[in-house]
Amino acid sequence: MGFHIGHALTAAMVLFAVIDIIGSIPIIIQLKQKAGHIHAGRATLVSFVILLAFLLLGESILKVIGLDVGSFAIAGSFILFLLAIEMIFGLRIDRDQMPQTASIVPLAFPLIAGAGTMTTILSLRAEYESLSIIVAIALNMLVVFIVLRLVGRIEKLLGPIGIAITRKVFGVILLAIAVKLFRANVGI
Repeated sequence: MGFHIGHALTAAMVLFAVIDIIGSIPIIIQLKQKAGHIHAGRATLVSFVILLAFLLLGESILKVIGLDVGSFAIAGSFILFLLAIEMIFGLRIDRDQMPQTASIVPLAFPLIAGAGTMTTILSLRAEYESLSIIVAIALNMLVVFIVLRLVGRIEKLLGPIGIAITRKVFGVILLAIAVKLFRANVGI
């Protein structure tokens, strides 16, 4: 079959919808406010490496350690649930003393390279060649990098009231996504 640009673009659109970097902007702003700075390049690179590794080795690694994608999805749903609670109620659950890690956890994983994205990659592997999926991942990481680099400008554009409103609204949406991810993977 080989590389096909149409397959790469289709896979890129599917991944774009799953990663939902635009919908994650309020979360990114919150992380930036807590950490002081988001390392766009680091978060993008770590996300790319995680997704590429999962494309090439994911199923094998999970089998070796006795885990499945559903377990990752449930763990990811817990993290998303806690982030949503923070956003909605203005609580601070994460007491991490190293705010520089915010670019990696929870930004690179599980927000960008989360269980939903990993599951999607496994699904895409059944339909498209690996090279097409790698191109799709790379295109998405370019968009992720641009959004992460512009998050300061977006924050200024929204202003404090806009950020507060957006954070609450997207907190509820994130909570619903966390619940859906949990339900889908425990079979309720």
